[in-house]
Amino acid sequence: MLGIPEWAIGIAAILAVISVLKVVTTRLVPPGYRQRSWRGETPPETEDMQARLAELDELKRRVAELEERVDFTERLLARQREGERLQP
Repeated sequence: MLGIPEWAIGIAAILAVISVLKVVTTRLVPPGYRQRSWRGETPPETEDMQARLAELDELKRRVAELEERVDFTERLLARQREGERLQP
């Protein structure tokens, strides 16, 4: 094709695709995100997510503690009712 080798056309096509992808990604990535990631800083969304996960872990711990208390109370009530049934 006009004296241009096939491998050169392939490389040109690959470079064109890479260029288009670079333009698309720079349009989609939020402003300032790349600079923060290069400096090792975490984006604010990540910090917010970590805070929410920590809060969720605390809530899970509290629910587990409440489950243990409810189980203990149920056992005490069951023991008390069995004692009342056996006495008459």
